[in-house]
Amino acid sequence: MSRIETTFARLKEQQRKALIPFITAGDPGLEVTVPLMRTLVEAGADVIELGVPFSDPMADGPVIQKACERALAAGTGLPDVLAMVREFRRGDDTTPVVLMGYLNPVECMGYERFAETCAEVGVDGVLLVDLPPEECDEIAPLFKERGVDLIFLVAPTTTEARISRIAEAASGYLYYVSLKGVTGSASLNVDEVAARVETIRNLAQLPIGVGFGIKDAQSARAVSRVADGVVVGSALVSQVAAHADDPMAMTAAVSEILAGMRAAMDKP
Repeated sequence: MSRIETTFARLKEQQRKALIPFITAGDPGLEVTVPLMRTLVEAGADVIELGVPFSDPMADGPVIQKACERALAAGTGLPDVLAMVREFRRGDDTTPVVLMGYLNPVECMGYERFAETCAEVGVDGVLLVDLPPEECDEIAPLFKERGVDLIFLVAPTTTEARISRIAEAASGYLYYVSLKGVTGSASLNVDEVAARVETIRNLAQLPIGVGFGIKDAQSARAVSRVADGVVVGSALVSQVAAHADDPMAMTAAVSEILAGMRAAMDKP
């Protein structure tokens, strides 16, 4: 079993849900990311989504757009992100790491080289926002052969037929985008999320993580009651921005938010 499969199986046995934090690699500097990844694990992360900085992150709101700008200004490229995962693996061989980003940097590197390097350094999954399942038939085998999961987004507007198509192409877990809009959007209707997750469950056998709009312990707890995993990004990335000049304060702020979510999700 892969790290992702093992993690979700363990959590299911424990009757717990996955806490999946997102941070942007290289924000605000290359030296910050690996220590921050270790902080996320200590605070209760089960899976880490590591954003690959890109100049035009069309699915992301202002908080993560600015994080990408800071990371790019610091000189962060895809090879640097892969090197960060390699370094992280020197101290952690169990926490799954998923790279989340866009096609352009991967196309520049080349799909086969990217898939090979992911497997080599210890990346467990890849979520490429602008890779539709209809166009991944030639790409998917490159990752599958190397044991790297391809993870896809499902939106509130995705038809049932397309959810089935996505489920055929995906592995690891499905990422349900709980809102129409970009990351960091304001409102979250848990009843609507619950109904939509139930529809997805009837069409796919994979675990379902829910992201976009999860800002605090209360919303994390509510979503954890209806999904297999809770993805939190902007709430953490905003703290990275707020404490960009003080790594200790940054670590403390991120840890406090994530630990609060973990405690709320685990509360009977």
